[in-house]
Amino acid sequence: MELNEIRKRISELNDEMLSLFMERMRLSEAVAEYKKEHNLPILDKTREREILAEMIQKGGAVYETYVYQFFNTVMNLSKARQNEIVTSDSKIGDIVRTIVANEEPVFPKSGMIACQGVEGANSQEACDRLFPHGSILYVNTFEAVFQAVQSGLCKFGVVPIENSSNGSVRAVYELLQKYHFYVVRSTRQWIHHTLLVKPGTKLKDIRTIYSHPQAIGQCSRWLESMKDLNVLPAGNTAIAAKMAADAERNDIAAIASPRCAELYGLEILEDKIQDSDNNYTRFICISKDPVRYEGANHISLIISCANTPGSLYDMLSKPASLGINMIKLESCPIPGRNFEFVFFVELEASVKEPSVLPMLEDLERSCPEIWFLGNYAEI
Repeated sequence: MELNEIRKRISELNDEMLSLFMERMRLSEAVAEYKKEHNLPILDKTREREILAEMIQKGGAVYETYVYQFFNTVMNLSKARQNEIVTSDSKIGDIVRTIVANEEPVFPKSGMIACQGVEGANSQEACDRLFPHGSILYVNTFEAVFQAVQSGLCKFGVVPIENSSNGSVRAVYELLQKYHFYVVRSTRQWIHHTLLVKPGTKLKDIRTIYSHPQAIGQCSRWLESMKDLNVLPAGNTAIAAKMAADAERNDIAAIASPRCAELYGLEILEDKIQDSDNNYTRFICISKDPVRYEGANHISLIISCANTPGSLYDMLSKPASLGINMIKLESCPIPGRNFEFVFFVELEASVKEPSVLPMLEDLERSCPEIWFLGNYAEI
């Protein structure tokens, strides 16, 4: 058979398959209506296994993997459509419908913003980027940022959530769970680390370096190349710079941004000491109240999966079956539980897309715990 003839036959089969697929989806809709009327769950795992086993047997050993993937995908699409029809009360549904109904058209440029650190911190620069006309309240810890927002002293807070070189800031994820706060905006910022000293200090004079643990991790290769140095954590890179400036000794240095040199009267002794020039930190803007602003296209979740075979796959398949891009999936052990994890999940999606809310509600029904952290835009 010639190639053109083969392609023609494939096109004919595509038309037939499409017709059969549409008929199957209409039957799935009828099943959904029945389940809705009789208050039955969408998922019937026993029937799914029976269908997959039957199709694999009929398909034969050569095509076993392909048959499984094909029918598994078809069933996932069927369940996604059924979830759009069979709706029920859910916490996520209540939150999403509220934020969509009260959507704000424009993200504010001003306000009182809580930020960890002092002037010159990377968080401060992120605050200025997110709120060009904002007033900043500096606090000592990430939790103090959450407390300032919780108390109403500040409407928003800005905290780092992850770094391209040194990973996630787990403490912030834990605080999001503890305070049940929401993410309303995010931004990425290039992080430029320098070694700052008092004027006239030489490299051979330095005995102690202060910086934030994340910055220390981002400069690990440079620090490993130095000998006999005492590297100590500080609450923030800008705080480290201020400590070096205020020290009575000249053997104290700090890893901080170039801006801190000008702010605190220090000199840049070593420039660009981060492990990678592709060194970005992502900052999030947090709010006590769920708020959505026009143009939001990121969804953040924290999900607890059942500790059973296939539970993670079931969770991942729900957005995948709808063509939703998952841009972050990170596990974190649950303290006090053996081999149980929560997952930090980010999706490229809007809750205003018709299929997204049913998918989120399906996740809520099938997972032991789920926290909806917000639908927001990244700038």
